[in-house]
Amino acid sequence: MILVDTGVLYAAADDGDVLHAAATDWLAGVSDELIVPTPIAVETAWLLDDRLGPEHEANFLRSLNRKEMTRVDLTDDDWQRVEDLVVQYSDLQLGTADASIVAAAERLGVEVVATFNDRDFRVVRPRHIDAFTLVPRPLS
Repeated sequence: MILVDTGVLYAAADDGDVLHAAATDWLAGVSDELIVPTPIAVETAWLLDDRLGPEHEANFLRSLNRKEMTRVDLTDDDWQRVEDLVVQYSDLQLGTADASIVAAAERLGVEVVATFNDRDFRVVRPRHIDAFTLVPRPLS
């Protein structure tokens, strides 16, 4: 299982994004189950609609509805953990969406996060492992 962050999902949809090729190439080659926490789904849908239009938002929602990715709702305990993480990492301005990835990863035992947000995910220390493995690694 791999938890997927908004940046990867957005870059895959936007062919003008500098990370588009890295995102699409990685998504095309991955065989693990891709997990999208609900806050990430909402953030991604909003960004796609706002920046690319409703057809891109609909395509993303279609991929969730076709179970190409698994949407995971947060539990009450996850929401408490999100709050704790937002407070703990206030200097990073971690935010609800990124904190939801950490909370879901801890509950599900996931060690790999698909993100281009190295700044936050290299700093945050999940409870269940020393550090996340981050993918994909874009070419320099």
